[in-house]
Amino acid sequence: MAPQKSHAQTLLEKADKKAASSGGWFSSSNSKWEEAGDLYQQAANAFKIDKLFKEAGDAHAREAECRENCKEINDAANAWWNAAKAYKRGYPDLAIAALSQTVTFLTQSGRFRQAADREKEIAQIHIQEKQDLRKGCESYERAGEWYSQEDATATANACFKDAADLHAELEDYPAAIARYNQVAAGSLGSNLTKYSVKDYWLRAGLCSLAMGDTVGCRRNITTYSSQDTTFPSTRECKFLGFLMDALESNDQEGFTTAVVEYDQVMKLDNWKTAILLKIKRSIAEEPQML
Repeated sequence: MAPQKSHAQTLLEKADKKAASSGGWFSSSNSKWEEAGDLYQQAANAFKIDKLFKEAGDAHAREAECRENCKEINDAANAWWNAAKAYKRGYPDLAIAALSQTVTFLTQSGRFRQAADREKEIAQIHIQEKQDLRKGCESYERAGEWYSQEDATATANACFKDAADLHAELEDYPAAIARYNQVAAGSLGSNLTKYSVKDYWLRAGLCSLAMGDTVGCRRNITTYSSQDTTFPSTRECKFLGFLMDALESNDQEGFTTAVVEYDQVMKLDNWKTAILLKIKRSIAEEPQML
């Protein structure tokens, strides 16, 4: 005796049959695709109830194709997004592909704010699931550009800051510095965001030191101080000064002391800890006397 089909499988077969049908004398091509799309959507929801997320995503993907055949661009984008949400439950490559389709339809219809939201999701999957920092960085930058053109400045800056952090992790320090400076410049004019500027400048300074460029770091600090006259008195600026002095005098102990003292007041996050360790390793040991 054949096993009984699930409700989801029955709906999927009905949807496939409708999509493959030639229609009738009194039905339009559009109505066929609309009905098939609705059935695929119902099948996807039934698969979700059964916790079959790959199958749910596949059904939503077929739904999206039906919506596209009807020229329902917004509905197609939504169906691809629903597919991505299902694929996120264990299928990151498929989730990225579905989100990319979502972004394509959203940008075609001029919905760049929503496209940026989905592109940010792609970045997070690249980083968290695929450990692909470079592609994650590219997606964050793309999302940031779209947020910027939609005047969502704070959200754009958050994406650019995340991209800068990733550039630094990839040791692409000039790109990281450029992004930190961009975010800082965009944050200076707002009372809500200007408090973060000193941290962006600190991160940019640490990137300079990771390249061994104390001259460039001092030059940038001069520029920052002209943009915000309070910067030289901040802990962040003084910390950079101690680190530069230690690097230029090849003083590992002084470097470590500066880091420990700063950490006691301003707890270092994982990103700063990692880059400070890279900088410390660049300090040569004192030569041993024979």
